[in-house]
Parts: sequence; C-alpha cells; structure tokens
Amino acid sequence: MDSNKNNIGIKLEYEVKKDDFTRAGEASSNIKKVLRQLGIDSDVIRRTAIATYEAEINIVIHSEGGTITVYIKPDRIEMIAEDSGPGIEDVRLAMQEGFSTASNKIRELGFGAGMGLPNMKKYTDEFYIDSQKGGSTTVKMTIYI
Repeated sequence: MDSNKNNIGIKLEYEVKKDDFTRAGEASSNIKKVLRQLGIDSDVIRRTAIATYEAEINIVIHSEGGTITVYIKPDRIEMIAEDSGPGIEDVRLAMQEGFSTASNKIRELGFGAGMGLPNMKKYTDEFYIDSQKGGSTTVKMTIYI
C-alpha cells in the first residue's frame, strides 16, 4: 500500500494471473480488509468487495492476466481492472446476465455463471468498460462514500 503522490487517498495494486484459482479472490479480500481498517461504511465495503471480486475472477478466467488498482479517496473508491487480452468480442452481449464464454472446466469449478460484468455494474455507482476483440479490456468502477 502506498500513498498517491499528491497525498490524497490510498492506492492499492494487485497482480492477477491467468488461471490462478489458488489465489483468486486474494485481491478483493485484501481490499475489503483495508477498507474495514479505515472504518469505511459496511455497505460500501460489501459493494466494493463484490465488484473487485467479480473483476478479479474475470481476469483469472478470461484473460492473459492483469491488474486491479484501487484508489481510496475521501469521497469515493475508484477501481480499475485491466487485462492484457484477448478482449471481449461483444460487450453488449457480455453485459447480459447469464451470458458466459467460460469453458465447461471453469463451470465445473463453480465459476462462469455469466454474472461478473452485470454484478460489477449493479454494485457500483459508475461503471465503464472498454474492450476490443484481440486487445485488452479495462473496466473502471466508482463507488461514492
């Protein structure tokens, strides 16, 4: 954990590796712990934990790996999930509850129900996704405190 250069808020950053199910959920769990230590409202903590967990799992399942960066500011929590590809073919379709491109192997592990992106949007105040097929995906989410 390190402070932003302008000393406004806290920056947390986590590397998320492709197919690393043994560590999946560690970033969101650590973020939740930090927010609890800072005395953030429990509803804000819950919403942040859900959004970052979904982002983390999506990176593990669907990408070549990436990062989750969280900025904790006095009035909001900003979360940025970035991966290194392969991108989402149809973002509109991927935003539909229940739509999933996860393999049967992933589903057998209990993941891939098609609720990741919809839950990220549902539990945040602001949600933005940028993805190109064959490129990277960036999801930016904000929850106001």
